[in-house]
This record gives sequence, C-alpha cells and structure tokens, in this order.
Amino acid sequence: MKHFLIATNSIKDENLILTSKIEAYISMHGGTCKRITGGMEHDIAYRIDKKEKFDCMIALGGDGTILKVSRDLREMDIPIVGVNLGTLGFLTEIEPEQIFPVIDRLFLDDYEMEERMNICGAVFKEGRKEALCNDVALNDIVITRAGFSRIIGLKVYVNGRIMDIYEADGVIISTPTGSTGYNLSAGGPLVSPKTNLMIVTPISPHSLTSKSIVLSSEDEIVVEVLKMRKAQKDEAIVNFDGQPGIELSAGDRIVIGKAYSTTKMIKLFDVSFYEVLREKILNHF
Repeated sequence: MKHFLIATNSIKDENLILTSKIEAYISMHGGTCKRITGGMEHDIAYRIDKKEKFDCMIALGGDGTILKVSRDLREMDIPIVGVNLGTLGFLTEIEPEQIFPVIDRLFLDDYEMEERMNICGAVFKEGRKEALCNDVALNDIVITRAGFSRIIGLKVYVNGRIMDIYEADGVIISTPTGSTGYNLSAGGPLVSPKTNLMIVTPISPHSLTSKSIVLSSEDEIVVEVLKMRKAQKDEAIVNFDGQPGIELSAGDRIVIGKAYSTTKMIKLFDVSFYEVLREKILNHF
C-alpha cells in the first residue's frame, strides 16, 4: 500500500495534530495521502473525486467516524483501518500510539482483510409499490417512536409470514458488526462480526416474553407500522446507522435484507472478537 486517504474527525483530533504527523510520516516514506476533515456531520463524498484510487482509508475518530465514512464512500470500496480517538471503539482497532508501526506494516502489505456484512432497507409508503428511498447500513436499521407517542405497534414479517407483533419503543435490525451497539444496549445478543446473519431486537417491549431473534442473512424482513394514536400522523422514524431519520406513518413498510455490498476492514493484530469484548466491555466498567 502506498496511496492513503485520511478521514479525520477534527473534533476528536484537535488542531489535527495526529493527522499532520501521519501525513508527514507517509510522505517521508514514499507514500501519498489525501486528507478529509470535519465533524463528519455532513456528506463527505462530494469532497472526493470518485476517479481517485486509494489503497487504504485511515479513519481517525470513533466508531461513528467509521460508520460515516463507510456510508459516504461506499461506492469507492476502500479498505478501512480505524484509529481510536473515542471511547470503546469496537470498529477502531488501532490506538494512537500504535499508528506509525501500523503504517509500516501497511506499506509492506502485512495485514488481513475482513469483509463485514451490510444490510439494506427500502422504505415504502402505504399503498405505494415504488420505494420512497433505499439505504444501506453497516451497524443497524432502527425503527423508533416519533413525537410524543408513548408506544408504537410494529408487525414483523419474515419471508412473507408474520413473526411477531411488537408494542414497544421500537425495533432494531442489526448486523453482526452492529451487535455491539444499540442492539447490546437493548439486551440483544453479541455475535462474531465474521458471521452472516441478522438480529431482530425489540426496544423496551410491552411484553413479558419478547426476546431477540437471530435470522439467516438470506431472510427477508418486513416491518409494518401499525396505527396506535388517532391524533398523531407520524407514528415512527427509521434510521440507518444513526443518520437523520425518515418519518413513517401507519401502513408504511420497511423491507430489509442482506446488502450486496460489504465493508472491508483491515485487521492488523491477532486478537479475537472475544478478547476485544473482554477488553472493551468487561474491563471498561
């Protein structure tokens, strides 16, 4: 590897001190690099010429930075290595003090590649056959209550058959990568990011029996919004990887399945997912 794209959350790397050191190190060792900076709150794809070729993207920030750049630059299919400037950082394998030995290894192509499963979702308004929008998520697709609605009704189908009807604050459809995110906070299971599956986890269900359900990556999930409040038009909101949501009304549907695209993550250390769990979660608290 010699051609690098550096994507920095400038809030996390104040005054771009580490970013500048990385740029200088890459240039000094015969590589090239281009920098994208910002709070990562806006679409960054317009800042990059899609014809440019990069061997690797070094993302400096937290897991949110990884999710953002993977979304905005998905079409370029650039392998990502994450430098953790946040807190837990499940997606960011590298700590700042490790970055220069890591760059040396990248120059020598001394690494492994992991392909992380994505899920896609299409939003259909009631009675419409054409999708209002289509989007892809590395972590999760979340349908939650809108406004002051105390609870929402969601009918969940799997492969055309009713799986369950939730009365809850919402439901999370998670990838294996996203199992350590909102899914974990909602009581869902942790699964290895190397697997191909989907997890359906209700959020604060009004039930004594509703639990997470693990489905095959080949399954098709449809979530239909039910009418719960006569005086409220928008019952729910759907978010893809935590991005600004799309409002949903009763009768609207979200069709979810495995995406054709994957997110390529560069792995440099022989540390298992279970060791990461112990280090990041058990030792964090």
